[in-house]
Amino acid sequence: MITLNRILYTAVATAEGGRNGHTATDDGRLDVKVVPPVELGGPEGGVGTNPEQLFAAGYASCFHSAVQLVAQRLKLDPEGSTVTAKVGFGSIEGSPGFGLSVELVIGLPNIADREQAQQLVDRAHKVCPYSNAVRDNIDVTLTLV
Repeated sequence: MITLNRILYTAVATAEGGRNGHTATDDGRLDVKVVPPVELGGPEGGVGTNPEQLFAAGYASCFHSAVQLVAQRLKLDPEGSTVTAKVGFGSIEGSPGFGLSVELVIGLPNIADREQAQQLVDRAHKVCPYSNAVRDNIDVTLTLV
């Protein structure tokens, strides 16, 4: 278990209606309608997002910040880099519950040396709070493109 020395920031969001409702942060910066994706019985062309999209957006943004930080520490150029998070949702084998899987697709166009790029990605995976939160709990694949 991870124990924080000091909490630097606390995000607060409240959901009403679960996967078919509304979610908003206490400061009003995020205020979204939540609807199931079509694959899970949601409406065609439905307006709204879902928890997996929100998780993917948060993880991609956070991991990209970790990539930028580690690149700076290693004196590598992260300009033009991207992180795409693909969050899978499905049933857990041998369990009545559901789970997630993640593939992080990392583009580092200004780092030609593949070994350096992989070292950066591996270190970012150790720095990123999302990676630390899910480590040894869900399958996370790091794909360097």
